[in-house]
Amino acid sequence: MSANSSTVGQLLLQGSACISWKQDVEGAVYHLANCLLLLGFMGGSGVYGCFYLFGFLSAGYLCCVLWGWFSACGLDIVLWSFLLALVCLLQLTHLVYRLREDTLPEEFDLLYKALYLPLQVPLQTYKEIVHCCEEQVLTLATEQTYAVEGETPINRLSLLLSGRVRVSQDGQFLHYIFPYQFMDSPEWESLQPSEEGVFQVTLTAETSCSYISWPRKSLHLLLTKERYISCLFSALLGYDISEKLYTLNDKLFAKFGLRFDIRLPSLYHVLGPTAADAGPESEKGDEEVCEPSVSPPQATPTSLQQTPPCSPPPAATNLPAPPSRARMSRPDSGILEIDDFPSYFPFGFSGKVAAGRMP
Repeated sequence: MSANSSTVGQLLLQGSACISWKQDVEGAVYHLANCLLLLGFMGGSGVYGCFYLFGFLSAGYLCCVLWGWFSACGLDIVLWSFLLALVCLLQLTHLVYRLREDTLPEEFDLLYKALYLPLQVPLQTYKEIVHCCEEQVLTLATEQTYAVEGETPINRLSLLLSGRVRVSQDGQFLHYIFPYQFMDSPEWESLQPSEEGVFQVTLTAETSCSYISWPRKSLHLLLTKERYISCLFSALLGYDISEKLYTLNDKLFAKFGLRFDIRLPSLYHVLGPTAADAGPESEKGDEEVCEPSVSPPQATPTSLQQTPPCSPPPAATNLPAPPSRARMSRPDSGILEIDDFPSYFPFGFSGKVAAGRMP
């Protein structure tokens, strides 16, 4: 150890080992190689930063190969420079392969930027969602039906990518479905994973449409396995159904001039079948109860005269009887049929609905 240290000390004290320096400088290839290496080491991080880094390093080491072959005439310089250039080129090839593998088709890339990127969904998670639909884009021709009322089974969930779809029930138009909206979100939410059902509406393409579709069983397996994806689909489906409800609410407002409150508790009291169904029976019952008090006095048998008649108290004989709650009606009220508020939403909208003017 002491001998090695003494040798190093002697070399440092003796100065440079070069006997004489070259008077002429190296050629332009040598300086170009160093400039390229300098630019390459200034690259940043990320995929494109790696492209920048290894691209300049490859060009710089190739210039070193040319300099060692033509100017320096050193075999070791040529071999090392060639080896380093080869490693950089292999790394570039690997980056190109990874980038091509991560590239999505144009339709799925646009869908990610429009729907999932604003929610900051990771790209890897989005790839799992796309893989569940087998990365297939399906099409619908003009006036081609996606689902027929009462016939098509609910066995998938689809998202419209382009075009416009018309939703109707019993031949009556309900609303449109536009790009990046689910085509059958109410049907999806209305059934449990183990249940089966059919569409209650007809979906027809008004223009040439393209959409993606997840099979029901495959998507349920994915949602069961990935909690984050399950919460993501719950949020997207809930927003989609609320948009459809607001569309139908605006349709009713344009038709009847009545603004309805679509929040479910209020909607149950306003549109519930109990008030509409119990109205005529309540009126009939009230009329039967009050009939003896308003009917004119008639002669009764002697055996029944001991029983006092059913009459109001004397103090209230001259006051009009207040109308019962069931007989009260709002002014300008109308009757909405089931077609006006479709029953394909999984909230139990059915029967005839009494609608009053909102304050």
